[in-house]
Parts: sequence; structure tokens; C-alpha cells
Amino acid sequence: MSTLPGFLSVKVLRGVNLVSRDANGSDPYVVLNLDGQKLKTGVMKKTVNPVWNEDLTLAVKNASTPIKLEVFDKDTFSKDDQMGDAEFDIEALMQIIQMDLEDIRSGTVVRTVRPGSHCCLADESHIIWENGQVVQDLLLKLRNVETGIVHLQLRWVNIPGNNVR
Repeated sequence: MSTLPGFLSVKVLRGVNLVSRDANGSDPYVVLNLDGQKLKTGVMKKTVNPVWNEDLTLAVKNASTPIKLEVFDKDTFSKDDQMGDAEFDIEALMQIIQMDLEDIRSGTVVRTVRPGSHCCLADESHIIWENGQVVQDLLLKLRNVETGIVHLQLRWVNIPGNNVR
């Protein structure tokens, strides 16, 4: 049995310019999938620019497994409509976590991940050493949909006694 490297706190901050699936906008929520874990945010009513500001925590077994994000429009009487999806990986974040950053000034950008064809980044993503934690901000461009970006903030949660920082 492999031990868990740790937990990833995913703060789902907001959605920007999401598609409208109903006459009065959409009622969006986000679902994160990783290794059989499925976590959901709350539903934001009648908006295509929702602010969730919710923390979802995933147990990470393998840092190379991509995390899938899906956005849905909550419908009362029918199946919820898809509003796009994206994938992101945490390999860059994990590489930084394993470095010794104790002497670095808080707020320092340790690494920048650039958008590319292999990822859903809408813009450069900075990995920052902040108050003793490694933090990464992500703007994910949603796929399979006309428009929409989801803003996340990732933080690694240490498990006491684990070798990974």
C-alpha cells in the first residue's frame, strides 16, 4: 500500500464569462475529479461570473495524475447542463514543494508555468512561496464550450511526519 504524499487544497475562486445555459443566465457549480474523488462547490444562482471562494481538498496519491475540472449549470427539472471542462496537473507544484524554500522571502515567485497545447492554462501561472506555503494561481480556459475561465488557487497541505514539505 502506498502512503499518501499529501493533500491539495483547491480554492475555487471564481468563474469569468461562463456560457449562459438558461434564459436568465446560468446556475453554475464546479466539480473536481481525481482518482475516484469527486468534490463539488455550491451553486451560484443566475450568473455567468460566479464567485465561489470555496476550498475543496483532494487527497493526492500520484502527482502526475491530472485533475479534471467540470462546470455545470444546475437545472431543477432536467439533467444539469455542461458548461465546459479543463484539466490541470500539479507536477510543477510538487517539484517546488520538494525544494528547500525556508530562506526565500515570502511573496517570491519560485516558478512560472506557461500556457501550452498540453494544458488548459489561459495565462501564465505563478508558483509563489507565501507565508511558509507553496501557492499556485491558475486561470483555466474551459474546453468544449464557447467561452469561460475558472480561477483556482492551489495550496499544498502538509501531513506531519511526511518527508514531502
